[in-house]
Amino acid sequence: MTDTDPLEWAKALFFEGNAFFEADQLNDARQCFEAALAFVPGRPSILANLGVTLCRLGQWSDAVTALQQATAADPGNRDAWVALGLSYEALSQWADAVRCLRQGIRLGASTPPLWLSLAMCLSHLEQPAAALDALDRALALDPSLADAWSHRGSLLRELGRHADAAHCFEKALAHGADEALHRFYLASVQGGQAAPPQPPHAYVEALFDDYAEGFQTHLLEQLKYQAHSSLLAPLTGPGQRYGLVLDLGCGTGLCGQLVRAHADAVDGVDLAQAMVEQARASGVYREVVHGELLGFLQTRSDQADLILAADVFIYVGALDAVFAAVRERLQPGGCFAFSVELASGEPGLQLRPSLRYAHTPGYVEQVAQSQGFRVRQTWQAPLREDQQKPVMGLYVLLEPAD
Repeated sequence: MTDTDPLEWAKALFFEGNAFFEADQLNDARQCFEAALAFVPGRPSILANLGVTLCRLGQWSDAVTALQQATAADPGNRDAWVALGLSYEALSQWADAVRCLRQGIRLGASTPPLWLSLAMCLSHLEQPAAALDALDRALALDPSLADAWSHRGSLLRELGRHADAAHCFEKALAHGADEALHRFYLASVQGGQAAPPQPPHAYVEALFDDYAEGFQTHLLEQLKYQAHSSLLAPLTGPGQRYGLVLDLGCGTGLCGQLVRAHADAVDGVDLAQAMVEQARASGVYREVVHGELLGFLQTRSDQADLILAADVFIYVGALDAVFAAVRERLQPGGCFAFSVELASGEPGLQLRPSLRYAHTPGYVEQVAQSQGFRVRQTWQAPLREDQQKPVMGLYVLLEPAD
C-alpha cells in the first residue's frame, strides 16, 4: 500500500472500524469510518457502517444524514434501513420511521424488537389496527416480550376492549414487567375492583414530561380545557387579593397566569421537569419547585391565603394526606380551591380506563370534614373534552372549619 493508494487506506480504516464496532468501541469506530470516507467519499458500505454506528451512539440526526445516502446508493442494505428507521423513531418522525422499518423487515430483519418499534410508531400515527398486527408478529416470534404485551394492553384499553387489555397486562406481569405500573394498568380495566390509592410516581412524571411540548395548545384547543378558568372565576373578581398563592400541579402555568394579578406572590410545584421549565419561563411565579405536591406542602413553613389544584387530583388518587398537608399550610380564613373528575356510585374513589382518578361528591365531603375543612361552595361544570364529549368535574372551595 502506498501513500497514493486511497482505496487501500479506506479499506484498512474500514476493517479497523468494524473491529472497533464489534468490540463496542463506538467512538473509535466512528472515527475510522469518517477517516475512510475522506479517502473514498460516498462509498455505500462505509456510509452504512458509519450510520449504524452513529445510531448506536444516539447521534440521531447525523445518523439519518449518513443512512439516507447509504440507502439511496444501496437500497438492499437491510441494516442501514433498520438503523435509519430507529433513528427516525428516536427523532419522533413516525411516518419516516415506519417506512424505513418496514423496508428493513422486508429485507429480512424480522426480529421481535423491530416489530415492537414499528408498533410504537404506528401507535403514534394513530393506526391501532396496524400497530396491533405488528405486536402480534412480535409476540409470535417471542411470546415472552413483556413490552409487547404491555403496549398491546394499552392499545386495547384505549379501544375499550377492557377484558382483552386485562389479559395482556397479566401476561406482561408474568413476563417481568414493572409490577406497580402494570397493577395500576390492570386496575384501570377491571371495573369494580379497588383502585390503587395512588398512581406510580414514574408514570405521572413520564406522562407529563412527554406531554410538555405543545401541552398548553393541545389542552386548550383540542381538549377545550376550562378547569383553570372555571375554578378561578369566583376567586379573581374585582378587589379580591391574596398574599401568597400555592399552585399545586401547576403545569405550564395556566392558573398562575389568571391569579397573578390578584396575588403578592405565586409559588408552584409540578412533578414533571419539562412542565416546571415552562412554568418558570412564563414569568408569573416567584418560585416553581420540581417535585411531588405532598412533599412541597409538608416541607414549607409559610402560610398561604389560597391553595389551588386545578384538574390535578385525577393523577393523585386518595386525597387524605394531601388535604391534611393543605390544612397545615392554609391561613385562617384562607381558601383551598380544586377540581376533581366527577364520579357517581361506589366506590368513592375510582380509577377509570383513561388512567385518571374520579371522585364522588360524598368522598370529597367526607375527606374534607375529616381533615378539618368546611365546604364554602361546590358546583359542577365541564373540565375538558374527551373524544369530543365533555368530561364533567366537581369544583370545590373549602375553608378551615375553625
